[in-house]
Amino acid sequence: MSGNSAEAAAAEGPVADRLTVVLVKGGRTKIRYPCVLVADEGARITVRAAWAGAGVRDFGFVRFEPGDVFTEHYWRDRWYAVKEVRDGAGRLKGWYCDVTRPAVRRGGELVVEDLDLDLWCSADGTDVRRLDEDEFAASGLARRDPEAAAAAVAALDELEAWARGGGFAALPG
Repeated sequence: MSGNSAEAAAAEGPVADRLTVVLVKGGRTKIRYPCVLVADEGARITVRAAWAGAGVRDFGFVRFEPGDVFTEHYWRDRWYAVKEVRDGAGRLKGWYCDVTRPAVRRGGELVVEDLDLDLWCSADGTDVRRLDEDEFAASGLARRDPEAAAAAVAALDELEAWARGGGFAALPG
């Protein structure tokens, strides 16, 4: 979710370059938002979108707000998404990462199942924090699908190591 507005982000490219991100959580669609396809390189799909939330979302360590632009990297073979967050003037705020099942592109939709675990890395890399581990534990995924739960925890560990090693800056923005 990114950009000046969801409509502006969706209007940046030809119709063939437009997608809708569908974020599913607990078997229900949590949010749908338009985006522009930046690249589909086989394993990785990169899109750009405007902040699609209603108003401002203040986490205390970062604020997502109208005008923010998200360059979102999804993988078909990895259990996470990495989202570069910039303000409306283009200043990097940091990276918000979702632990998810591998992404699936179905026609004009990019479908991603959120598994509750998240990671934040500030623009300067000094603030790396694991988020929502309590929600993940309460979700019951470890009981229902132990293999998926193990993959999710491993993905969060991988994201944290990547963030602490400064690796997110190497992703194209």
